[in-house]
Amino acid sequence: MAQNVVHFAIHADDVERARRFYEAVFGWRFEAWGPPGFYNVVTGSDDRPGILGALHGREEPLTGSGTRGFTCTVAVDDLDGIRKRVVANGGTITYEQIEIPTVGTLTQFLDTEGNELAAMVYEMEMFGA
Repeated sequence: MAQNVVHFAIHADDVERARRFYEAVFGWRFEAWGPPGFYNVVTGSDDRPGILGALHGREEPLTGSGTRGFTCTVAVDDLDGIRKRVVANGGTITYEQIEIPTVGTLTQFLDTEGNELAAMVYEMEMFGA
């Protein structure tokens, strides 16, 4: 059995602000599910479904520094456009551009909730957007 990542969760101090951020930056759709303030995150289309995610309130406010949990990487076609949308929607770029030989070009940033994630233009088709 493959050990693929099949789900991710975004923990947010302000769920609606985080939802607006991810809608504007990546075009993800959010479907209310379960308790109030909990959403399923739809990252793909019918022909390329992507990965299933969740967005919900953080149990305790984020304090201190350092990465909390996993840093997910989103495959994209245009890093410049992503960086502009991140900043325009309240995110913070932490690494403008990192070249990873034979893999691709990456940018890292914090969302509106202080979560770290990355976007990458992959060289290898199997990881492409």
